[in-house]
Amino acid sequence: MPGWLPQWHCGVRAKQSGRLLAFIAAVPQTVRVYDKERPMVEINFLCVHKKLRYWHRSLNPKKLIDVKFSHLSAKMTMARTIKLYKLPDAPVTTALRPLEKKDVSSAWKLLSEYLKQFSLAPVFTKKEFEHVFTPIDDVVYTYVVETGGKVTDMLSFYSLPSSVMQHPVHKSIRAVYSFYNVATTISFKQLMNDALIIAHKLGFDVFNALDLMQNASILEELKFGIGDGNLQYYLYNWRCPDMRPEQIGLVLQ
Repeated sequence: MPGWLPQWHCGVRAKQSGRLLAFIAAVPQTVRVYDKERPMVEINFLCVHKKLRYWHRSLNPKKLIDVKFSHLSAKMTMARTIKLYKLPDAPVTTALRPLEKKDVSSAWKLLSEYLKQFSLAPVFTKKEFEHVFTPIDDVVYTYVVETGGKVTDMLSFYSLPSSVMQHPVHKSIRAVYSFYNVATTISFKQLMNDALIIAHKLGFDVFNALDLMQNASILEELKFGIGDGNLQYYLYNWRCPDMRPEQIGLVLQ
């Protein structure tokens, strides 16, 4: 991210082996809290625990069950589970394509306008938008619909795999996380379903999403299951009224 500082990346390693035991990082981000914009940093922790803080949608249910990420529901067979989560071979929105450099200005304006409706949201410069959303395999994926030379719809998700311990076949779970999504010419449900289809075609195993912005309206219908943990937002040294999830437009990665 433009404006980052190396001293904001700190790790703890074992003295003898040098193994990384803990990590904390801060990423600069201008954030709007209600009507106030403030320069802040987003803090990320690298930690391992079994609790799921997100809603998750199985893309490869057999593998997820094999590695005990999820389990067969009562009275469900593996075959029925695979059929339940089966997705179409191609997105419904045929005009969807990866974000290109020529789309940056229009897509940035689309997202910036969309985020104005939320009480807590990032404020991206065009340079930051290009840095964050330019597609990079196994990092971030951004797709857009262009109508009359203008980006009218946008979906994005980022990759964050998880290690699988002590399994004879699988070494990792290929997970993606919903990022920022804007639908103006198609329904939000169709946009998110297309995101699932694209992620599945790219070989990912699970699609995770928080119940913020518009997400809660489509999660159950698109067969997401809720995790058993909670994600809390904390603004250091800043007091403001409570916010409901649908008021939040800031995705913590």
